[in-house]
Amino acid sequence: MANRRTALLVMDAQTGIADTIGEPSVVARMATALDAARSHDVLPVLVKVAFRGGHPEVSSRNVMFAPMASAGRFVAGQSSVLDPAIEVQPGDVVVDKRRVSAFAGSDLELVLRSNDVAHLVLSGISTSGVVLSTVRAAADMDFELTVLADACADRDAEVHRVLVDKVFPRQATVMSVEDWVRSLTP
Repeated sequence: MANRRTALLVMDAQTGIADTIGEPSVVARMATALDAARSHDVLPVLVKVAFRGGHPEVSSRNVMFAPMASAGRFVAGQSSVLDPAIEVQPGDVVVDKRRVSAFAGSDLELVLRSNDVAHLVLSGISTSGVVLSTVRAAADMDFELTVLADACADRDAEVHRVLVDKVFPRQATVMSVEDWVRSLTP
């Protein structure tokens, strides 16, 4: 049987999203988790919002993305840029998504299945957006899940707390970056 792998998803850690949360330390913790992943045979997957020029994938009925399209935001190769603390390195996989979940409108599932990934470790901005949507989708696909609570952030601290304390534990192990990094070393 093939070796089942773990992947770390660093989601929406990009300019225009990370800077709206008001918690720069969350991106630093994402970078710490990313460094640990690279050192321990965990597949680093950087997921970001990226649309084609002109935003043909965005319906005017989409409450969240239509204003971004009107403003010309998050265009692949132009304004869809990762936070400077999150540097792409050889071996990293960059996935462009076109909806809230990391799976919707992306090739993430193909990348994970091709690399025989069975366990996902999630971090992202925002907890009530990409993290929640991705946890739900990944659980339905039978991935083993870990959420790095302090490598997620939300504009609403109470929503973040309820999700990591009450909702995510129903489908995932929830832990800190420090505890996850410690668990990588036997």
